[in-house]
Amino acid sequence: MPALPEIWFTRCPVPTATGIAADRGELAREFAPDGIRVRALQDLPAGQRDAHFTHELPGLFREGGNVPALWARSRGVETRLIALTWIEERQSILVRADSPVAEPAQLRGLRLAMPRHEIAIDFWRAMALHGHAGALSLARLTLADAELVDVPGSPIGQWEGELAALRDGLVDAVYVKGAVAVETARRFGAKVAIDLDAAPDRRARVNNGTPRPVTVHQRLLDEHPDVVTRFLALLLESAAWAADRPEDVARILRAETGAGVEGVTGAYRPETAANLGLSLSGERLSLLEHQELFLRQQGFLESPVDVSAWAAPEPLLAARALVDQRATPLVSPISPGVRP
Repeated sequence: MPALPEIWFTRCPVPTATGIAADRGELAREFAPDGIRVRALQDLPAGQRDAHFTHELPGLFREGGNVPALWARSRGVETRLIALTWIEERQSILVRADSPVAEPAQLRGLRLAMPRHEIAIDFWRAMALHGHAGALSLARLTLADAELVDVPGSPIGQWEGELAALRDGLVDAVYVKGAVAVETARRFGAKVAIDLDAAPDRRARVNNGTPRPVTVHQRLLDEHPDVVTRFLALLLESAAWAADRPEDVARILRAETGAGVEGVTGAYRPETAANLGLSLSGERLSLLEHQELFLRQQGFLESPVDVSAWAAPEPLLAARALVDQRATPLVSPISPGVRP
């Protein structure tokens, strides 16, 4: 097998097991004895982070939004899906403070903000489309029942362009999610009209981060399966570590998201710390298939992605076995009561 001098990891600025493991220094500690350097893609200058979207860096582990991950796969990049998470992120539809809108049926005929960003894959627009579609679906409506208004995405911050358009009366409703959105909405004087996290049907809030995939390049999986297994084991262990430490997780989330206490507390439920676990369950794969179909119908994917064929369950199974092995105390060969 070829030598592996370094591996890379990247994650979105959201709750991730990768972010927890990185904060605790576990990634570097695990691979240092092998002479493998672990590097964060986010430490590179902004103009050199395209692999977060294209995944054209073979030694990369990515825990991030599913829109770029599905887009890269649809373009023929040989990635594999090795895990999925599901974390509620305060997805909501915002309106102006004086708006009477308070339920999904009232979105009929309204002007919904659809941001446009000049980037290779406009995941912001994809999020807005599916967020509004999810809200409309709660009243048995579709995107065709509202007016979709293009809004220039702001280069200065998340949700700035959409919320400025809302403030200025150019649109009637905006989809947002996450910690930064909580603080930005307050600054613009917007209020929550529809809380998508409260919808009992998870399909109403399938979006870029729900479910969120962990992906690797096929070459890394073929040439260094042990490294993939060990990396996943660290994520499993970090998720377990986080489950009983909500205060530590909140601190890490403030650093990861760039939001303050108000944003993190407002966006993430207390049980978030206990919900960072990885899975490739049939339910999560089905929800990702729902997202794939939506993205394809909206023109974001160059070709279909067979989610079941994309998924590689073996690394996660091996990682669970490794975690169990690490947790099992060594049994002394000396019989009880026999002095050495």
